[in-house]
Amino acid sequence: MIATIQYNSRKLNIDLSKPLDISIPIRHGVKNVNAWYIGPPKIEAEVFDNETISVAEGASVNFNTITFNPHAHGTHTETVGHITEKPYPITKVFKSSFFLAEVISVAPEKLMKDHIISAKQLQFAIGNKKLDALIVRTLPNIKDKKTMQYSNTNWVYFTEDAIKLLVKKGIKHLLIDLPSIDRERDGGELKGHNAFWNTAGELRLDATITEFIYVPNKIEDGTYMLNLQIAPFENDASPSRPVLYKIIE
Repeated sequence: MIATIQYNSRKLNIDLSKPLDISIPIRHGVKNVNAWYIGPPKIEAEVFDNETISVAEGASVNFNTITFNPHAHGTHTETVGHITEKPYPITKVFKSSFFLAEVISVAPEKLMKDHIISAKQLQFAIGNKKLDALIVRTLPNIKDKKTMQYSNTNWVYFTEDAIKLLVKKGIKHLLIDLPSIDRERDGGELKGHNAFWNTAGELRLDATITEFIYVPNKIEDGTYMLNLQIAPFENDASPSRPVLYKIIE
């Protein structure tokens, strides 16, 4: 199933029958990826009048209630509304869900007790490419990322200059395999988030950050077409499913 997408002056061919899913699903229990000091998500059958509404328990249907936080439990996409008083729902952001994207792999640098991704590293990896979206895979790329309990780990983060570089390059959608672009404990400064959405000037209302992705090693660095799918929640963030398609030369 070959589709041709007109991107500016280029025609790009992709095979819609070969999607590359880079999302981490939400599942019940402690093996779900987690951050921000809260418990795991719950997917449990509802109980009415002491009757568990589950086929396994004799009911005619399964009727589960799901309790989760999009920022803490799995792949999610967020808007500037994550850090502003005025709400900016994720459902109002996208005019299109297809974007030209670059996958890069970066080995974080040591900075005192931290590990960071710097502007120099991003400049080297991206060069002068014109992109809508950037997908950052941190190294080493271990499968434990899909079940990691990140709270109190001082995870890898992006420097403020690194994020400002991405803004300067016009990147609207940043996807990372971490809980946040910012340091776990930064006193609420959120320098990366504020830089990405330009809260000191004209807000970048059409820009998004997607966190908690997982890019398998079989996916090579390079240029792809990204289909960024979101669940339709009227909220600053929603569970999402980013899917990549190889560009057929």
